[in-house]
Amino acid sequence: MAQKKFRVDEQESGETLVLEREQTEEPRKYVVILHNDDFTTQEFVVHILTDFFHKSLSEAHQLMLKVHREGKAKVGLYTKDIAETKVVLISSYSRQHGMPLLISAEPE
Repeated sequence: MAQKKFRVDEQESGETLVLEREQTEEPRKYVVILHNDDFTTQEFVVHILTDFFHKSLSEAHQLMLKVHREGKAKVGLYTKDIAETKVVLISSYSRQHGMPLLISAEPE
């Protein structure tokens, strides 16, 4: 997490006071993206969206159709560590279930 320091000089009774404050920046966000392929079933994609991304059944179905029609869809926004962890976990889970689902994460 990047931090910025700034300095304030004030005159008080002939003395210089130096005040430093640290400001914490929000961590950069990463978008998790599901990509279309010809082998992963639509039901499996809905399952991934409901179980790993906590989407409602309706929202998961809409996102699955977007992936199917447009080739990919953004399915979540997370800090880098969480996004990368989701990619690894879901890729591994998909392979264990015989699905070649492609998932990626990229900076917002």
